[in-house]
Amino acid sequence: MSNLKKLAGQTAVYGLSSILGRSINFLLIIVYTAYLNKADLGAFTGIYALIGFLNIVFTYGMETSFFRFSTGKNLPTQQVYANTQSLLILSSLVLGTGIYLLAPWIAETMEYPNQAYLFRWTALILVFDAILAIPFAKLRLENKALTFAGAKLLNISLNVFFNILLIVWIPSWISQGLIEDGFLGYQSNWGVEYILLANLLANGLIIPWVWAKAGFFKFSLEKSVLLPMWKYSLPLLFMGLAGVTNELLSRLLFEYLLPENFYPGLSSREASGIFGANFKLAILMNLVIQAFKYAAEPFFFKQSSDKNSPELYAKVMHYFILFCALLMVAISVNLSWIGPIFLQGSGYEAAFSIVPILLMGYLLLGIYFNLSIWFKITDHTKYSFWITLLGAVVSILVIVGLVPSLGYLGAALSSLACYLVMSVTCYVLGQSYFPIPYQTGKDIFYLFIAFGLSYLGFYLEFDEAIWSFLAKNLLVAMFLGMIIILEKKQLNQLRKRI
Repeated sequence: MSNLKKLAGQTAVYGLSSILGRSINFLLIIVYTAYLNKADLGAFTGIYALIGFLNIVFTYGMETSFFRFSTGKNLPTQQVYANTQSLLILSSLVLGTGIYLLAPWIAETMEYPNQAYLFRWTALILVFDAILAIPFAKLRLENKALTFAGAKLLNISLNVFFNILLIVWIPSWISQGLIEDGFLGYQSNWGVEYILLANLLANGLIIPWVWAKAGFFKFSLEKSVLLPMWKYSLPLLFMGLAGVTNELLSRLLFEYLLPENFYPGLSSREASGIFGANFKLAILMNLVIQAFKYAAEPFFFKQSSDKNSPELYAKVMHYFILFCALLMVAISVNLSWIGPIFLQGSGYEAAFSIVPILLMGYLLLGIYFNLSIWFKITDHTKYSFWITLLGAVVSILVIVGLVPSLGYLGAALSSLACYLVMSVTCYVLGQSYFPIPYQTGKDIFYLFIAFGLSYLGFYLEFDEAIWSFLAKNLLVAMFLGMIIILEKKQLNQLRKRI
């Protein structure tokens, strides 16, 4: 149980930084919906979906490979770090140059005429992200959670600062006559451009500090080290693409699949902006999963040699589901007042009903992450390719088949369908190769109850707002009470040992 306590403690540190940082970053959606038009939000949604896909290509699973070869292959961590970081620097520069040169073609293809500079900046953002990935992974491996958290918070704080400076403060200074329009090349008609520039500046400024904290390295490309790592990580590339396929493909393709005038008074790009903004409302679930992943991945590898590790993995999964299911209900039933706080302006409430589906999709992503440990510690990462391919096919079929007729709902269902199929497939295969005693029946029961309560609470309304609020949150209390009653024995044992 001390291992669970250690994992919980590190998750709390990562979670605090992630939740604080992302919460600060999340507040930008208030700025975007208040100061930018829906077309700019649509552009933001589409371009950042592309960045999400390409981030996976630029790192191609080397973070997980770094953990595996630093902990289970009898290689010095510094040697693995030097080789991995050297390879990523080289490959990211090659890939980034390719995107930079292809920027005019990409701009025309994605219907951004005469805006090739957007994709040149995108190339630089991707390069910066890639060369920071392994230093951040090394901080996690060395249990430097506070240093990791500090770096992430600094990066996000800089990003927020530059966003507010470029989108809010400078236009205000211009309107007050404090500075002239065009000062230092400032263009008042830009929107998504300043989101990209803020990201680029924030990432670039923290690179020296993060590299120094992770430890400098000697450029090294040793075939004996990198070839096995490459074979291990290549299937993980496809696994990562499946994850972003579910999370990002709907946002990337939405405006191109949605028929014109599907939503009266909105262009397809404006409707994409509404869809992307509502995706942000599910971010709290993603925060929990990200914080858990930061702590759990190195933890799982370090525990893999323990004979009791299967039981430990099962307990981690069970408590993860309990917490996330309760969070899903709490967010869903309170969307009627949470949504308008963060999404300023009119029209965004039209897609509130898809948020519970998106929350469940993120929860299934977390479950899949837990389940995927079996092929990572048994070196059967080839299975990630097939699971990934299946998930991607399901996601694409649902998106293409349902978005033209169901709009927002069709895109959200792709998230649910993809991760559900991937989780079930990963579970069945994992129990054959590396059996783990998951509390499957009980976990599925909690998921069904939580999803049902989420939608019941979302649609539950009374004439008086206070009665609606109390009734909705009574459902949260009921679900929590059910967990406490059904899990009383395990919770008491956990409390005593922690």
